[in-house]
Amino acid sequence: MPRKKPRFHSLKKLNVRQDWSRWSLYSISQLRAPNVTTKTYFQQKWAAKASTRAYHGEQLREKKWKRQFKRSLPAVVPMEHKYLARYDGSEQAAGRGMGADSEDKKRTPPMTPYMQMTYYPLERRLDTAIFRALFASSVRQARQFVVHGLVNVNGKKMIYPGYQLNPGDMFQVEPSSVMFATGAQKTRSSLARKITREKAAARAEEREKNPARPPPHTSAVESTRDEPTPAELKKHMQALIEQVDELLEEDVKAKDKQKFRSFRQSVKKAISLWKTANPETISTLDTQFEFLKTQIAERSAAPSPKDPSAAAEPLISEEDQVKLRSAFEKLRLETEHTSAWNPKRNNAAPYATPWRPRDYMSAFAFIPRYLEVNQNICAAVYLRHPVARPGLAEVPTPFHIETGQLAFNWYLRRR
Repeated sequence: MPRKKPRFHSLKKLNVRQDWSRWSLYSISQLRAPNVTTKTYFQQKWAAKASTRAYHGEQLREKKWKRQFKRSLPAVVPMEHKYLARYDGSEQAAGRGMGADSEDKKRTPPMTPYMQMTYYPLERRLDTAIFRALFASSVRQARQFVVHGLVNVNGKKMIYPGYQLNPGDMFQVEPSSVMFATGAQKTRSSLARKITREKAAARAEEREKNPARPPPHTSAVESTRDEPTPAELKKHMQALIEQVDELLEEDVKAKDKQKFRSFRQSVKKAISLWKTANPETISTLDTQFEFLKTQIAERSAAPSPKDPSAAAEPLISEEDQVKLRSAFEKLRLETEHTSAWNPKRNNAAPYATPWRPRDYMSAFAFIPRYLEVNQNICAAVYLRHPVARPGLAEVPTPFHIETGQLAFNWYLRRR
């Protein structure tokens, strides 16, 4: 019988994974220093290797990781520029008889955690860098983005998640995918489900008490709402365009045709924003159209003016132009407010709207020093390879330094 595949998140054997899940957060809270009293040295190294490999590059096969493992660990030592400029090194040889019998005790610098850099070659991988830049909620999801062609490296599509980034490389992820990866999931709470069930039961009880009566006519019933829907407003604006076209076919002067054509362009612009249109905008357009028709009728009925200045008067007054301009400005602002980054309600979006961060994200929201991230365009630059400094290792890891040391010693073995 084939062996059952172990759970990715198991509460029996806790493993920290590279994701933003509540199971990883619980596993991090349960991490302890390795047991060095009851286990043999081989058992300690094996346990450290197993726990660290479950976090660092768990999507890689062991053989592939062994080829990437490096015995030399990069590190830097910060030097004080003022000290280097003041002395040339001869002061360190000054001893008895040279006036340097006693020296002030200097503060001991913090230890450099070299052993935390065991898995630094994996930080060059494209999928790991996407996860470190907070563009995906897990390394597996970042890998999926790359395979599906949603990631560009230096302006070109990259479909290989194991691509080794070089210093200066820029990678960019599709913003809609980042919103889906880092946004809250579309799940309904138990309270919301309970309220929905109660409302459905109340509606069913109401239907039983008051059975529905058959409609008197089979024809379409006119809407009794006070405020029309956006679809009805769109139909109304399309009817306006048809009326304008009919007027343009008649014998109308050239100047009047220009006014009607500009009005038709305004209506077409409003139709392009019909989902956010409101009755106020439609009433403004209706007023403008009626005003134009009235002006045409008055011009055809009245004799031609002798004063040339009177003939040059615009058909649309400045006050009406201001009203029309304000109506379209309101439409534009509403469209910007309901953009993709913060919609009021968008049932078609694969994430919860309005957008909010994913649960448990705050515990993992940090960006390493070797990445420069721009969240506005979902792009990041791989500045340099991670290094170890006094008191700091730039490879993010949740494990103790003793665990990293045991894992490093495991891979030092010659096989």
